[in-house]
Amino acid sequence: MIVDYLLRAARIGSEWVLYLLLGLSVLSIAVMVERLLYFRRLRDSDGRGGRDRLRARVAAALRDHDLDEAERLLGASRTAEAGVVRRALARRGRGAAAVNDAVDSELGATKPGLERGLNFMGTLGNNAPFIGLFGTVLGVIEAFHQLGGGPNKAAMGGVMNGIAEALVATGVGLFVALPAVIAFNIHQRRIAEIEDAAHSLGKLVTAALHAAPAAHPEKRPPATIADGSLAVAAEGV
Repeated sequence: MIVDYLLRAARIGSEWVLYLLLGLSVLSIAVMVERLLYFRRLRDSDGRGGRDRLRARVAAALRDHDLDEAERLLGASRTAEAGVVRRALARRGRGAAAVNDAVDSELGATKPGLERGLNFMGTLGNNAPFIGLFGTVLGVIEAFHQLGGGPNKAAMGGVMNGIAEALVATGVGLFVALPAVIAFNIHQRRIAEIEDAAHSLGKLVTAALHAAPAAHPEKRPPATIADGSLAVAAEGV
């Protein structure tokens, strides 16, 4: 009973699977284009080399203990890592540890925007071949059903058409999956580059803060009676 019902459901053919894959392909292309434009907006006008130049300029400003200039350089950059470190640098009055924690916090807040759409591309890349294979199975079922309909030439022609349709479903599934997997890997690499760059800039800033304790009065060791000024004051008393 249930086998007959499933066979009747399977005989609807694989054409609807092709339409499903076509729709998923359009969505995949839309996500790829949106991600391409998004990451392009996060690049400075001088392209990928701008990341290295920004780091060199910020490092030069920090060597001169000019945190204001470093903050200005970060604010002038459109990159995601510059925005993360600039917002974290606002907590420099609380010390290097606070800035380091702020970098992690700001990076965590930025990451959902960087990863938007990646779950869809990853899921599509992993499952589109199986959707195509499902269409192949439906096509083969239909082909064998027609083969059982009679040994005449028309039946054999229907079998060939069903098998061809089944193979097309498999090919379309792979065609949809491959670009999605490639785009997923490319965007994953870009996100990793942004995270590495943010941590690198953050380490530069915290290293500069450690090297300049005078900029943080709360980090100075408490004065003792051995201090010259206090000793003189004590003698006056």
